[in-house]
Amino acid sequence: MSGQSTSRTAEFLRSLTAVLALTLRSCPGALAVRVATVVIAGTAPVAASWLLKYVVDSLTADDFRASDLNWAAAGIGLLTVLLAAASATSSYADARIRRATSTRAQSDLLTAVNRLSGLSKLEQPAFHDRVQLAIQSAQGAERLVGAALQGAQGVLTLAGFLGSLLLISPTLAGILVVAAVPALFAHLANSRHRADMFWRTSSLARRQIFYRGLLTDTQAAKEIRLYGLGGYFAERMRTDLDSINRQEERLDRRLVTYETALAALGAGISTGALVWGVHQAAAHALTAGDVSLLVAALAGMQTALVGLVGCIAQSHQTALLFSHYLHVTQVRDDLPAPAAPIAPPPLSHGIELRDVWFRYTDDGPWILRGVSLTIPHGTSLAIVGLNGAGKSTLVKLLCRLYDPQRGSIHWDGIDLKDFPADQLRRRVSVVFQDPMEYDLTAGENIGLGDLGSLHDHGRIHAAAADADIHTALARLPQGYDTMLSRMFFPDDTEDTSPGVQLSGGQWQRLALARALMRSERDLMILDEPSTGLDAVAERHVHDRLTALRQGATSVLVSHRLNTVRAADAIVVIADGTVHEAGTHEQLMTAQGAYAELFTTQAEGYEETVR
Repeated sequence: MSGQSTSRTAEFLRSLTAVLALTLRSCPGALAVRVATVVIAGTAPVAASWLLKYVVDSLTADDFRASDLNWAAAGIGLLTVLLAAASATSSYADARIRRATSTRAQSDLLTAVNRLSGLSKLEQPAFHDRVQLAIQSAQGAERLVGAALQGAQGVLTLAGFLGSLLLISPTLAGILVVAAVPALFAHLANSRHRADMFWRTSSLARRQIFYRGLLTDTQAAKEIRLYGLGGYFAERMRTDLDSINRQEERLDRRLVTYETALAALGAGISTGALVWGVHQAAAHALTAGDVSLLVAALAGMQTALVGLVGCIAQSHQTALLFSHYLHVTQVRDDLPAPAAPIAPPPLSHGIELRDVWFRYTDDGPWILRGVSLTIPHGTSLAIVGLNGAGKSTLVKLLCRLYDPQRGSIHWDGIDLKDFPADQLRRRVSVVFQDPMEYDLTAGENIGLGDLGSLHDHGRIHAAAADADIHTALARLPQGYDTMLSRMFFPDDTEDTSPGVQLSGGQWQRLALARALMRSERDLMILDEPSTGLDAVAERHVHDRLTALRQGATSVLVSHRLNTVRAADAIVVIADGTVHEAGTHEQLMTAQGAYAELFTTQAEGYEETVR
């Protein structure tokens, strides 16, 4: 148990240090101002209490002269002004710290997530839970700074009043300090339980966000209304929220019990101390000024102790949550950088897969089982097979979104692992079977394929023409500047007209245009590029692709076998292995799996024609 406590303490100190360093990098000036206000706010009440003691003792003295109190009154007035100014200034500094640290923390967090070269982390639910908690802690990083500064202010006030009480009664000062220990441990235990609760319920919180998104998403609205799913998803969201709320309720009840008991203890000790002080004054052991100082010290210490304990508890809870932020920002890349990186040369010989084995988790089923094949430079390879055969997994490996567990993939004889992933991908363009539909303008949706040419209208129009989408985009209300979204308005304009939503086939062709923007590409990968296209559009797109692939190296993944027959080579993937390979004519002659699939599809088309 002590080992766990030590680990949590170390985790707390690590998180606190990281947040303070983050704040210092984000807004050092505001932090310095805030520290100054802490010193003023922490010491002013103690100074004011001593000035009040002087005033009371002077008023009760036999040789009292009103003129002697002018400087004390001026001092109290000055302290009042300083406290008011410190309060206003600290609010301003806190706001600056909040904005700066939140912006810096979220920026660093997203930079860290984007630094992951592959997909393995992003496809883990536990990592998504950590990211969700990291986002929350990044948005509230300033709370930890605020709690730490508020705690420092409490320490200053507490130290001042404790020193004052030590002069009046060391025993009484010791009793008050000892009485604060249970409150500290109670609040720390509660903060630890609350941080643990946030981790336990993180998946529930993420899921209810998913349900809420479904109920407000325009893409999902059609099916949700057609099938009457709104009430079902709303009920599931309420169930998850109720589960979270029940756990929070248990913690809140415990906190109420602790705070009530501790408040009663504090009130009892303060009342007893005040009664003792009055009796001591009656016996002339204390002056009237001493009693006024005692009253101020009791109230000040009680307030400072409660505030300090609360700050420590809040800091503890926030720091434990911030550990998720540190985990995400410090996570190692899932695709390790090569020890001696090599810039990928222009492809001149070809790509070779040598006995490639792959599975998504260490205990999951093998998706690929010893795949070996070669894609000579300047040729087209078609990969076909039933759903789940491993075709899309091969695409991910060729893009180096994953590395194989066994075997290797070579680019002109060099292992892909020897290339920095980002440099390799600059030489690859891909159309995935589920391409992104960005809520941006039509021109931006295409230009994203090559950020360096994002504003090169000539290249964007040429890519759109090659993908047979130029005419449709040119006819939009604002042409290529038309927003392809019904969720957002165009940036930097006062235009509030709704955007345009393309059809599925148009989005597919726009994604193809985006892939064609890659001027340095040596390899084009088309993963089901005709998804969502009607028969006429499919034929036209594949005719264009056939022309574009002439003399280029390309990989075409498709379940529509009539679109792959023109490829230089065709590979049939089954059960994660290369089941057959050859040209269309060779495979049809072999009368194997490919011929059976092709004949079955052809018969389906013939029956449709009849």
